[in-house]
Amino acid sequence: MSPLLSLAAPEISLVVPTLDEAGTIALSLGPLQSLRGSALEVIVADGGSRDGTRRIARPLCDRIVGAPRGRARQMNAGAGVARGRALLFLHADTRLPAGWNRMVLDALGGGRGREWGRFDVRLDGAHPMLRMVERAMNLRSRLSGIATGDQAIFVTRDAFRAAGGFPGVALMEDVALSRALRARSRPVCLRAAVVTSSRRWERHGIVRTIVLMWRLRLEYALGADPERLARLYRGG
Repeated sequence: MSPLLSLAAPEISLVVPTLDEAGTIALSLGPLQSLRGSALEVIVADGGSRDGTRRIARPLCDRIVGAPRGRARQMNAGAGVARGRALLFLHADTRLPAGWNRMVLDALGGGRGREWGRFDVRLDGAHPMLRMVERAMNLRSRLSGIATGDQAIFVTRDAFRAAGGFPGVALMEDVALSRALRARSRPVCLRAAVVTSSRRWERHGIVRTIVLMWRLRLEYALGADPERLARLYRGG
């Protein structure tokens, strides 16, 4: 039976925001196909792709939702139609580890009051400095209780709604959601790693990108306008 025809709610709803990701979307969604049905529904939240992303994604997902451009708005639109008890937000250039679905369900189950979490992250490039970046990202997240979108944030649907979803900001929506969720409970930090693209780091330079990311985080913490930070990010 097609997942679209199944009446049973899936265990996990996976939401993928896309914008012109024709070159990467099949690599992310392809490995998920065996889980679709009672275990998983896959929702693509597209922000107006013009490169064939929707055409490629259509047979690999259960639903495509159109939304105004912007990850926060797109992920909220996907979450708004999700039926699963748990939500997982996956960037289109990120791949999940084997057994990820059981890890998520185990992390959120057991009556321990755990409502959300994230994976460690590994960048797919070979440069030795990227190993340092990975370790810093994962350690910072573990100490601060703040997750980034690259770490495949997962959360119970009830906790996501109680936190108000992603705020409609142009950048740092993942940090803002983490703060709202952290006020409810500490995240489960899974050491299994998702693999995400290092294309931005390599395109703009690793050191330059590190400096830019720290600058953006500092300015955001000091109350800077996310719209201005998003322009800096896009220009970085």
